[in-house]
Amino acid sequence: MISGEQLPRRSLLWLIACQIAVMLPHLERVPLWVVMIYLATALWRLQMFRQRAEMPNKWLRLLLGIAGATLLFISYGTFVGLEPMVALLLVAAALKILESIRERDGYLLVFLGFFICVTHFIFIQTLPATLYTVCCTGLLVTALITLNQNPSGGISNREPALAIKMLTLAVPMMVVLFFLFPRIGPIWSVPSSSGQGKTGMSDFLRPGAVTKLGRSADVAFRAGFSDVIPANSALYWRGLVLSKFDEGAWRTLQWRELPVSERQGVPPEVFGDPLQYRVLLEPTQQRWLYGIAYAKSPTAGVYEASDYRLGVVNPVEFQFGYDVTSWPASVLQPNLSDWRRRVETEFPKGINPLTEVWVRDLRRQYSNDRDFVGALLNYFRTQPFFYTLEPPEILSSDFVDQFIFNSRRGFCEHFAYSFVAMLRMVGIPARIVAGYQGGEVNPLNNTVVVRQFDAHAWAEVWMDGEGWIRVDPTAAVSPSRIEFGLEAALEGASGFLSDSIISAYRFRGIRVLNWMRLRYDALAFGWQSFIVSFDSARQIELLRGWFGEIKVSWFVTLLLGSWAAILLPLMLWLSRERSVQRLLPEERRFVDLCSRLEQRGLHRPFGEAPLRTLRRVREHLPEGDPLYGALEDAVANLYAKASKP
Repeated sequence: MISGEQLPRRSLLWLIACQIAVMLPHLERVPLWVVMIYLATALWRLQMFRQRAEMPNKWLRLLLGIAGATLLFISYGTFVGLEPMVALLLVAAALKILESIRERDGYLLVFLGFFICVTHFIFIQTLPATLYTVCCTGLLVTALITLNQNPSGGISNREPALAIKMLTLAVPMMVVLFFLFPRIGPIWSVPSSSGQGKTGMSDFLRPGAVTKLGRSADVAFRAGFSDVIPANSALYWRGLVLSKFDEGAWRTLQWRELPVSERQGVPPEVFGDPLQYRVLLEPTQQRWLYGIAYAKSPTAGVYEASDYRLGVVNPVEFQFGYDVTSWPASVLQPNLSDWRRRVETEFPKGINPLTEVWVRDLRRQYSNDRDFVGALLNYFRTQPFFYTLEPPEILSSDFVDQFIFNSRRGFCEHFAYSFVAMLRMVGIPARIVAGYQGGEVNPLNNTVVVRQFDAHAWAEVWMDGEGWIRVDPTAAVSPSRIEFGLEAALEGASGFLSDSIISAYRFRGIRVLNWMRLRYDALAFGWQSFIVSFDSARQIELLRGWFGEIKVSWFVTLLLGSWAAILLPLMLWLSRERSVQRLLPEERRFVDLCSRLEQRGLHRPFGEAPLRTLRRVREHLPEGDPLYGALEDAVANLYAKASKP
């Protein structure tokens, strides 16, 4: 092997550091053995450099590759999908470290590192993740620089400084491309096979399902309002409508279960002042969205279901932003079809006999639907019911009987479940709505941060002439839950935030930390809503606001012109900065003599020391050759000049 082709020591160290850095963001989603392969191959390669180990032969390397692929298949059960393919790329990069001997191997590792950096954004696009990926890019550029520098040099800070300078010079072009280059679907819009997001609310409700979310401070979504934020008691984020009761659980109606006449809802008449806001929903792996009723969204891909909830065609695999306009005062479905009435009053008879007898007796006292609903709420309000995150488990089929007359301890889904069941027992159309209630207001950017512990379930009751109205039995038992949030209602209960031990939300009582938390949250909302959610529709809207009508020819001219406006001044500045250093007279004399040697067939290799050139020429020129004497004098003058202070 030619020595000049070998991987320099400092390049090797930079390359290993880069590969470990780009692997770290995938720690939580790849098997532990992938990390162990990275560490083992890096250590083995360093031992090879120190001549304490030898490179594995091609058969052993082939065996390692087959073993890695086999372990991947065992871990994931398939090679199809983002996670197994990214893990396969990481395994390939780790094994490439082991056989990186030549400079071209170093270039390949750098390019693999750039590709792995892109895979970071497949799974997460937060501001901290982006800053970390920028740092990884800087490390890779530094490694690339060391591959093109003098291999005999040591480790210094010149290469990182040059990498930072190069990346800084690229920022203007990056900004131009971000705003002007046509937006296409990014690689991270490819569906994930395993689902990285937390699902939050489920499409069915059993007692205890919402309770589990009350232990988590993870963000469900953020909503930025264009005007005044409504009071906490009005922030009912409607997500799921649970109209079907099956085997002890409430669930949504599937599209195929709806008659053709019921698949298209009748838009309600809107009136009153609308609320306008933008929601940034975290990954849920589900198809429903959240909004304050009645909600409409102009965002592409968002549809309105017949029960007035918002949804999308494909599951929300990654953070999704959508604009919403809500009219809270609208009347939803003032006229109820026979099919809808039958579905919204269905409930199995005989499984809760005690409750059935009791509600029928109560119904005889209150023939008016509104009065009967008020009587049920008053029962919850006056009887010893308790709102808690740790209710006793009820597994029997007569759940309503057990809850109403025995345990009387429950979370929001317990009260909504029983309340809707009792209404249906007497033929009043009712259903459960699942979503979130309330949220933390961030006054810095007029947003509401809704967390998983804000998950809530309430009832919608149909009243003749009034349509579907919201009725929350939890508010009758624990008014503070609706007015001030879950924490105020539970008053430091042990189960609250038990799944979020290190969440920053737990330290909001510390003034400095809370100040930092709110400012970071405002910054993160701006990053996600403007940068990550900047799609083709928002790009066209922005450019029209800047320049008016957009034509293809005009757009191409603007794009090319902006490139020229950025690149030409940059090129002129760089050309001035890289001015050629003038040679000293002694150096010019030596260079001229080397050119005369070239004419005689004596080539001086690049970087060869003058004394070494003189010794080599002595072996090839005849004794007394005047060219040798001139070269000897020039070399002596060079070293004499260099020795002077």
